[in-house]
Amino acid sequence: MGNVIQTNVSSIGAQRSLNRTNEALSTTFQRLSTGLRINSARDDAAGLQISNSLTSQINGLGVAVRNANDGISLAQTAEGALQESTNILQRIRDLSIQSASDVNGSTERAALQSEVTQLVTELGRIADTTSFGSTKLLDGTFSSKNIQVGAQANETISVSVADSRATALGSHVLSSAGGSVLGTTVSTVLNTITAETDLSLTTADGGTITGIAYADDASAADIATAINTAANGIGITATATNSTTLSGLTAAGNVSFTLNGSAIAATVTNANDLSSVAAAINGSSAASGVTATFADSNNLSSLTLSTTDGRDIALSAFANATAGNDSIVIGGNTLTEGGTVIGNAVGSVSLSSSKGQITTATASTEVFALAASTSSFSSVQSVDIGTYAGAQNALAVVDAAIQKIDSERANLGAIQNRLGSTIANLGSIIENTSAARSRIRDTDFASETANLSKNQVLQQAGLSILAQANSSSQSVLSLLQ
Repeated sequence: MGNVIQTNVSSIGAQRSLNRTNEALSTTFQRLSTGLRINSARDDAAGLQISNSLTSQINGLGVAVRNANDGISLAQTAEGALQESTNILQRIRDLSIQSASDVNGSTERAALQSEVTQLVTELGRIADTTSFGSTKLLDGTFSSKNIQVGAQANETISVSVADSRATALGSHVLSSAGGSVLGTTVSTVLNTITAETDLSLTTADGGTITGIAYADDASAADIATAINTAANGIGITATATNSTTLSGLTAAGNVSFTLNGSAIAATVTNANDLSSVAAAINGSSAASGVTATFADSNNLSSLTLSTTDGRDIALSAFANATAGNDSIVIGGNTLTEGGTVIGNAVGSVSLSSSKGQITTATASTEVFALAASTSSFSSVQSVDIGTYAGAQNALAVVDAAIQKIDSERANLGAIQNRLGSTIANLGSIIENTSAARSRIRDTDFASETANLSKNQVLQQAGLSILAQANSSSQSVLSLLQ
């Protein structure tokens, strides 16, 4: 290119190079001052989008951690209140046991019931007022509530707290129609229970168990064992009991009979005093499983025979060696000396549930009056220990209430542990996601300071070259001299 004045190409090239250097230097200054490699979309459009997405995730996970911590606090609040509810129920149980003793008269039992009434009222107040912020926890309204524990929609953990008011705590009980006394001959079956192969039991909150089986002539103890073996997982506990009366001895003498396979013999001096018979029965109770007591200490002519495990009470081969053709009555069924009739008292089975109402489904109705029987509910609110029977009934109700609260506390403990694991997992995700975002977005100071030094040198060199390029056209003036 010739020597020209109008266009200084060297200056233009030097300016262009200097502009690039200045722009690179400006970018370096910005990155070093902000600590970010990406300050605008022009720096890295794809990286900007990815880093913003990661920022949303990190921020959301941080809020999720706080939510999970709030969930733990909520569960701890509910469990703390339930602990006090348990203390109240334990006290009610102690009072019930105290009232169940006949050393207490009606006045003493009324005083005990007065305390129970106040405790039940406090139990209801705790359930009605326990809250986390403005959210009630124990009044039955906190059901299927969701705690957001993720950065995206519907990443939740569901939490429920059962109704813990006095009206909702108690025992669901379904009792069999047992307790009857049968008169059967020695050659026939001992009771009228027919085999069952598919008894089905359901609890409202526990689910269904099918295929419960027992054999012909099964005792209440056998049936209770079969149910407990199968249905414990759905919250059902079966209890078998049996009792009947032995009375109506027609004459004194040397009385003997067979009781549940054990030979019983006693000398009775007065037909209206069966003390010796009671002593003989109790002496063989380890083998027969039957104990004898007097229901009324003023009436020794009638014994109460009972078993704690619900086995049948079978009495046969009655004889009175001293007198003539005499008889004795078991549960209203008369056994005559030398006869072939067995007096057999069939026990009863009581089902209690800690997981809601019990429903049965069975083809055989000897045990439960209907093929589809349902339990009845007794709440802590209705506990009355003012009588012996009321105190005894209160124990089953309170025990079921304690069991329900224990189950609920176990659930709350599991939720706390789950949320603790969730928080640990969220913390790990936040750490790793933050590291990923940093690799995309943050400034590498080692690299950028190197770029700074390079660009500063290039800037100085560019300015020097530009100055020389600008003065290079002056050489044309020598041609004009």
